[in-house]
Amino acid sequence: MRTRSVVAVLAALAAVLLVPPAVGGLTGGGDGTQLRGLRFLVPNAPGGGYDITARTAAKAMEDAGVTGAVEVFNLPGAGGTVGLGRTVNESGNDRLVMSMGLGVVGSVYTNDSPATLTDTTPIARLTQETEIVVVGKDSPLRTFDDLAAAWRADPGAVPVGGGSSPGGPDHLAPMLMAEGMGIDPRTVNYVSYDGGGELLAAVLGGKVAFGVSGLSEYADQIEAGELRVLAVTAAQRVPGVDAPTLKEAGVNVEFANWRGIVAPPGLSDEGRAELVAAFTTLRESREWKEALERNGWQDAFLPGDDFAAFLRSENDRVAGVLRNLGLVA
Repeated sequence: MRTRSVVAVLAALAAVLLVPPAVGGLTGGGDGTQLRGLRFLVPNAPGGGYDITARTAAKAMEDAGVTGAVEVFNLPGAGGTVGLGRTVNESGNDRLVMSMGLGVVGSVYTNDSPATLTDTTPIARLTQETEIVVVGKDSPLRTFDDLAAAWRADPGAVPVGGGSSPGGPDHLAPMLMAEGMGIDPRTVNYVSYDGGGELLAAVLGGKVAFGVSGLSEYADQIEAGELRVLAVTAAQRVPGVDAPTLKEAGVNVEFANWRGIVAPPGLSDEGRAELVAAFTTLRESREWKEALERNGWQDAFLPGDDFAAFLRSENDRVAGVLRNLGLVA
């Protein structure tokens, strides 16, 4: 009996010693580097592009074993700059990331935000996708030519809605469209909504003549026949979408939206590296590749320093466009 007790104790001790200790918020996942305690801040309302991206990425990370359970929460306001301010104020927190994209770049300028993207830690650009020009199924605008004729005749009487504040992709795309059609962008009646969910209700309710948004946000409504796509902003037609490109419709404009991940400032080198590694692993996972295909997203992955350089160039590009449109000094 005594021999059995000694053997049992030794076996239990060996089992304990074989379990790797948790270090830096990581525990022993399949590869020993599973990230724990990650939180996703979404700087717009539920149903928008940042929200869909964050929730899709969080589920893929969980399913692929890259992380443990991931909390996703929304903090909307001021075109994403309220959430940006919260992120910047969480200096040193390497378990908080913010889903963001081109919209936040422009909102920093148009909302005169005290917090800027240069204050954050860039982690990764994840995706890019076409914008779409959509109307409700009962809209009298049946084709892009119908829209162009009505818009040129009286721009102010044809309100366009977007799920981003001025300076965001849903705003920049129709402004560039108008410019390409010979319409003074300053005469465009742009109505801003806080995310794709609010914009969808406005398009379906006839509060705007047409909407501009990312394809993935409305894929279900398009498939169900609730929305009709009049054009895509991509360089080429999009498989499965029965709509011309803007160039095919006679407007010399190409435009793509992108989305990525930033973290608070002041991270340790180790904390930053862990986050970049986690999203790199996500990008390579089967779960994420399936999500890209399901949502019609294009892989546009740029990690760490490469994403930081891209963000700097986007800041300069968007500032130039907004100045040309007379929206910022």
